[in-house]
Amino acid sequence: MNEVCQKAEIFLTEILVNLRFDVSVSTKWVTEGCLLNLTGTDIAFLLSENGEMLDAFETLLFQIYGRELSRTERFICDADGFRQTRRAELQAMARFAAQNVRKNNRPFIFGKLNSTERRIIHLTLQNENDLLTQSVGDGRDRRLQVSLK
Repeated sequence: MNEVCQKAEIFLTEILVNLRFDVSVSTKWVTEGCLLNLTGTDIAFLLSENGEMLDAFETLLFQIYGRELSRTERFICDADGFRQTRRAELQAMARFAAQNVRKNNRPFIFGKLNSTERRIIHLTLQNENDLLTQSVGDGRDRRLQVSLK
């Protein structure tokens, strides 16, 4: 396992212990980077508000250890398969948007998505030769638009 992944596991474990959450962390290195899997009786707290706490942990880990990762690697915090389920939802949303754009000949703009979620949609539609995906707007108001080329 990658050394930075081990550091992230130790750091996140210390945070969870200090917050008195009954959650344990296990890590493994995957093609996208360091996957930190969280398990325990307090998982519901981490998954509330669409997994915002998982997002916050990823942001915190990236701010601390991000320089030790290559540009293509990242930290992925997951609990109870939340990320995998969300990925499948986003891929289905991307396919729906593609059908909608082709049918109506009008751009489709998604609601608020974080950068990871936007990336999943970009990647899902990247091989569609007739479609263009682009992020529009700034900061927290950034949206993903799917349109015909």
